[in-house]
Amino acid sequence: MNLLVVGASYRTAPVAMLEQLAVAPGELTATLGRLLAQPYVREAVVVSTCNRVEVYAAVTGFHGGLGDVCAVLAAQAGAAPAELANHLYVHYEGAAVEHAFRVAAGLDSMVVGEAQILGQLRDAYHAATEADSAGRLLHELMQQALRVGKRAHAETGIDRAGQSVVTAALDVAATQFDGGLTGRPALVVGAGAMGALSVATLSRLGVGSLAVTNRGTDRAVRLAEAYGATALPIDELTAALSTVDVVVAATASTEPVLTREVVAAALERRRAGGDRARRDAPLVLLDLAVPRDVDAAVADLPGVLVVDIDGLADAVTEAPAAADTAAVTQIVVAEVEAFLTWLRGADVAPTVAALRGRADDVVTAELRRLAQRRPDFTDEQRADVAHTVHRVVQRLLHSPTVRVRQLAAEPGGDQYAALLRELFDLEVPQTSGADVVPDLGGER
Repeated sequence: MNLLVVGASYRTAPVAMLEQLAVAPGELTATLGRLLAQPYVREAVVVSTCNRVEVYAAVTGFHGGLGDVCAVLAAQAGAAPAELANHLYVHYEGAAVEHAFRVAAGLDSMVVGEAQILGQLRDAYHAATEADSAGRLLHELMQQALRVGKRAHAETGIDRAGQSVVTAALDVAATQFDGGLTGRPALVVGAGAMGALSVATLSRLGVGSLAVTNRGTDRAVRLAEAYGATALPIDELTAALSTVDVVVAATASTEPVLTREVVAAALERRRAGGDRARRDAPLVLLDLAVPRDVDAAVADLPGVLVVDIDGLADAVTEAPAAADTAAVTQIVVAEVEAFLTWLRGADVAPTVAALRGRADDVVTAELRRLAQRRPDFTDEQRADVAHTVHRVVQRLLHSPTVRVRQLAAEPGGDQYAALLRELFDLEVPQTSGADVVPDLGGER
């Protein structure tokens, strides 16, 4: 089987396209099932975040696998494959491994070096494991990608700046107010991973009153208590919007949470209030969700600034030191080569096992014929003959099988396994995910 990555990210697609492609948590199992139902796809992991939607797949052929994955993505987006073509990137085999490791290390993130992608990759891997859609190849790829990401953060200063999508968005918001965000009342809509990071960051920046709202009240309450914020019911959203200057929206909703009607009503309350400073200050809405939490029509309302993922891509200017980026790149290059060496060796192992199995079958058959022709042999004589024949066969096979493993570990080594199968007419069964015990922690 071969590795294939097909996806779209903030680099290749606008938010509107990422919204169409986005796979909500509740849809993930069904999407994985649709991928596995395709004729060329044997394993699948789907990563869907605010910045990217990617399918990692083990396929039996490049063109067939690409067509299968694109068909599923097109159905997810409700678009024709041709409409997606200009927004998708494709990586195969070694390039697919390199892409996975670069993503895990934060080199492909909007904010280079951010660590949140590691958690998102881990969640995607967990989901694939639960759905039994990750087999031997993707278990190893995901585990090693997570390990590479951890190495990058532990051994370099790639995340020294401590930036994330959240901090980048708040930097944009700070430019709208004299004195930045200090003392400014803020609201976070959503209590998931992005919402929690937003609450933590706002608290550290010293904003004024800080509130959290979420469809699940319990999560909002727990998050608010952890940071001394206030938890509000979601049905009080309009009232909450009228009393704050900054809103971070980061829910998993498939429909806009901040509709034009809700925001317009909040602005009306804001203008009717007695606080002149509040009336004159802009309402900054930071939409970090894909699909978007803020209705596109909200941007037309006077007194509102909406910043979404598209806007952030141009606003992110801070980057890690070149030396740190270079160090992480070196880690990725070395780890890719190590993975490809393992992969080439793993590909030939079943073939070697099949060859030895074929030899054992031949020896067993010949010893059975000998026993029929020479019934006068004692048990001891038969054992001596069997031992001698087995030793001869094993010694004959030893050097070729050791050498083919060595050759298979070199670039282009997959041809040697194929030649063995052709020469000896070997049938090599595919290894399934059930043969692997996954390590969900990401460590080797």
